[in-house]
Amino acid sequence: MIALDPRFAALVLIDLQAGIVSRQLAPRGGPDVVNAGRMLAERFRAARSPVVLVRAAFAADFADAPPGLVDEPMPRPEGGFPPDWTSLADGLAEPTDILITKRQWGAFYGTELDLQLRRRGVRTLVIGGVATNFGVESTVRQAWEYGYDVCVAEDACASVSAELHDVAIRHIFPRAARVVQAADIAFAA
Repeated sequence: MIALDPRFAALVLIDLQAGIVSRQLAPRGGPDVVNAGRMLAERFRAARSPVVLVRAAFAADFADAPPGLVDEPMPRPEGGFPPDWTSLADGLAEPTDILITKRQWGAFYGTELDLQLRRRGVRTLVIGGVATNFGVESTVRQAWEYGYDVCVAEDACASVSAELHDVAIRHIFPRAARVVQAADIAFAA
């Protein structure tokens, strides 16, 4: 059990959007990750702690995507993504939430995420989302580099394979965060 001070904690959910959670994921499916994220979001809102919803979006011609040469580029559909690709999962967002749009894996670089968190006095982040070893891992690493205390809600994460999820959960996150189950996150009285 981890007890957070609601005055200094925020929930950050990565890429829980139609075009991503509808894909084949492991070790759990997109609907399970969304349900865990939704449950966490309700608890954070009830505690009056910020909920940050991060989504990935790109121009139709991908002119704003990272241009680096890589051995295995991410697939890019001809003509861009479908119109609903960036829509957040149904029932996830509330008007009080902070919406961040990113154009790379991590949620900090090139966005106002750090500004929004610091202006609210946030020191501790609970992070979940898809994909564990891409967007979530990049955001966890960046949050750690910025000096935030980080908790990863393991059951609010999934990846393209159970193996990739497990590598991040077992070998990467313990060096930059505390790894917990969503039910083990509570707020101090």
